[in-house]
Amino acid sequence: MLVVTKFGGSSLSCATQFAKVKRIVESDAKRKIVVVSALGKRDASDTKITDLLYILHAHLKYGVPYEEIWNMVVTRFLDIKAELHLQYDIMADLEGLKLELNKGIAEDYLVSRGEYLTAKLMSDYLGYTFVDAKDLICFNYDGKIDYALTEKKVKLAFSEYGIIVVPGFYGAYPNGSVKLLSRGGSDVTGSILAKCLNVSLYENWTDVSGILAADPRIIDHPKAIKEITYEELRELSYMGANVLHEETVFPVQSLNIPINLKNTNDPNHPGTLIKNICDDKTDIVTGLAGKKEFVSFDISKNHMSNEIGFLRKALTIFEKYQVSVEHIPSGIDSFSVVVPQDSVEKSQYEIITELKKALGAEVSLDEDIALVAVVGRNMAGKSGICGMIFETLGSHNINVKLLAQGPSELNIIIGVSQKDYEATLKALYQKLL
Repeated sequence: MLVVTKFGGSSLSCATQFAKVKRIVESDAKRKIVVVSALGKRDASDTKITDLLYILHAHLKYGVPYEEIWNMVVTRFLDIKAELHLQYDIMADLEGLKLELNKGIAEDYLVSRGEYLTAKLMSDYLGYTFVDAKDLICFNYDGKIDYALTEKKVKLAFSEYGIIVVPGFYGAYPNGSVKLLSRGGSDVTGSILAKCLNVSLYENWTDVSGILAADPRIIDHPKAIKEITYEELRELSYMGANVLHEETVFPVQSLNIPINLKNTNDPNHPGTLIKNICDDKTDIVTGLAGKKEFVSFDISKNHMSNEIGFLRKALTIFEKYQVSVEHIPSGIDSFSVVVPQDSVEKSQYEIITELKKALGAEVSLDEDIALVAVVGRNMAGKSGICGMIFETLGSHNINVKLLAQGPSELNIIIGVSQKDYEATLKALYQKLL
């Protein structure tokens, strides 16, 4: 059996956290592939190395003095080397990087050095072999991953070295230039390696004990989810539950490789297990998530349902303006198109004008929409869930503006006014979880 183990920035913020990582890795011989993010925050007032490097690049690009930022980066890395008494000559790499600091340095390359240097420190500390992600994660020039070539390189590296540390968050184009994954992409790096090696488990270590059933900034001490399916996780992640990068599930899902989300600071806690099929039927609802700042284009016209292609004409206009549609609740002579507010900030009035012209319909805009997702694999076939939601919100004087449910009955989306967003989450959590 083989395990890919990924540690986030909070697990790598200082020498004390490095020591926790080492104890975790050494406690299970199956943890032969370790993926690391860049050094994270040591406390709430601290700054992540990745953020410092983005700031550093901006200073270089616009000719702003950068020495203070650079020194902050250097100090963070040197402190860890000194405290752990490591042999790796990180100063040589830092001095080499400093020689490359100029206005034209590629942002992806500079930012990737956070993971690169963290991985070099960790490989020294664990006694594992460092393997650069640019030599493993292969991108085509269209920005898509070449999985066939990536798998070949990953298998070759693992067979050659046996125990490896890989920096997350980046790979390389065919010409060798570094390309970053999207922010939080170290989760995805680990998932890709897990897929390529068809491992038995992908562990993702962070600073929380699994996925919480609701946002802890709104709900006091929400419970942790023991088991969750890939589909449920996708729904919660898309609606704002950001514990795990939403693209992480795709590489491992097809091979049914489970993901175990665990807490570096509480390694004995079982965390959350994510897999294709979950047998636990204890809870009807798995979790709640939501987002504010949506708008609804409300379109109405008499006998609209008799006009073939009416909806297609409307959606073509949104496509023209590169707007992704979230939901389309409908009636006989009306329907609404719900979209993220920031996607139409510059085009909403042009869209309204074109909708009126193309459809001959009345169009109004509701700019006060928050969406809350009730997610649960065990809701399918259960009667009374929507009734319970309406009764609960009604008892709290919360008006439901829209309601949508997917065909798999995995999720129910409720639209409310933004002022009612927190109250909605609190009321539903108390009733359903």
